[in-house]
Amino acid sequence: MRRNVIETVMGAAVLLVAIVFVVMAFSATGVSTTNGYRVTATFDNAAGLTNGTPVRMAGVKIGSVVKQRLDPETYFAKVALQIDSDVKLPQDTSARVVPDGLLGSNFVLLEPGGAREMIEPGGAITHTQGAVNIVDMVTRMFFSNQGGGSGGAKQQGGGDSGGDNPFLSE
Repeated sequence: MRRNVIETVMGAAVLLVAIVFVVMAFSATGVSTTNGYRVTATFDNAAGLTNGTPVRMAGVKIGSVVKQRLDPETYFAKVALQIDSDVKLPQDTSARVVPDGLLGSNFVLLEPGGAREMIEPGGAITHTQGAVNIVDMVTRMFFSNQGGGSGGAKQQGGGDSGGDNPFLSE
């Protein structure tokens, strides 16, 4: 009888630990069961967005990304956003994918417009800007400044003066 009690207590402890891990994993992913409505936004680059990515307005989380897919006709990313039901978005609201700090992950930033009409549940945000690749921008800036300020790479060969090439001048 004593052995059955110990096994029962150990089984309950294992179940409790498993439940704690599930709750922690659920809260760490940012996925929530927030009541609200869905809107869609189409981005040319949705890099860094996953299910549970925060949607913010004025720095306050007002929703999250719930689904994303590639539109086979436009090859843009169509992203579904779950917005808190107490937040109403004007028709001319814009959405941007922005980084959360220099090395942070991305999130969706909504900026409300001044329209009196609101986006209906199931509606779409039409003014969007996708993610900007900072590394690509810095690389382009660095390599565009190579070449003595002419805005491009130095011209190689093809001239009869030889220029800076010691193999062409004699």
